[in-house]
Amino acid sequence: MNFKKLLLALLLLSLPAVAQAADITGVPKIREGDYVHIGNARIRLGGIDAPATDQLCLNTKGERWTCGAAARDELTKRFGAKSWTCHTRAVSDRRGRTVARCEADGEDIQKWLVSNGWALALTRISRDYEAEEKAAREAKAGMWQGAFIAPWDWRVRNKKTAILGAVTPPENARAILLASASGPVAPSPDCTIKGNVNRSGECIYHQPTSRWYAKIQMKISKGTRWFCSVEEAEAAGCRETRR
Repeated sequence: MNFKKLLLALLLLSLPAVAQAADITGVPKIREGDYVHIGNARIRLGGIDAPATDQLCLNTKGERWTCGAAARDELTKRFGAKSWTCHTRAVSDRRGRTVARCEADGEDIQKWLVSNGWALALTRISRDYEAEEKAAREAKAGMWQGAFIAPWDWRVRNKKTAILGAVTPPENARAILLASASGPVAPSPDCTIKGNVNRSGECIYHQPTSRWYAKIQMKISKGTRWFCSVEEAEAAGCRETRR
């Protein structure tokens, strides 16, 4: 009996150390608006859902823009050079990533994303950021300024998917919003750089002047995607073709 009590006491004493060890700290490599790498850890920001980098939205004029890439880029501008502390909430999601709540300089990163309209509160999981989403919607911040599809709906999108935002969408809005920055047609005249994945799994980008540009077929199944600038392509981990 005494041995069992001693074992239990030792276990309880070890819990704070385990919790502390679960924290992940460091300067991140930002892959998407809600997905980063810190060292060898792949971290999914919990409680929110940001648009995928190839998701399209409409701006205040009803023109399409790469809101997913913008969400990633704005997160990079605000927090990309800072050291993060991520508190683990779950060992992994369905893609094997660690789910965590992250902060930098004492600021809640998920709260900032939702407040600025670059992500939505994932209320089926947590209501932590519900108030911030309401404020962003009323302020027409980020994606809320125009029209868009909720990130979770966009991943399984169909013709009945709801359109959100402040702008009354034009008649062809649904067709635009259901499209992808990885599709066969460039999402806008300013986004004509092609990103292609080679046989080694490496992402290569081709500008219109590249000798291989016309030969690259843009198909989602092949992992291709359009970029609006060289900076965006390189931020996504791609390099320019050497030939």
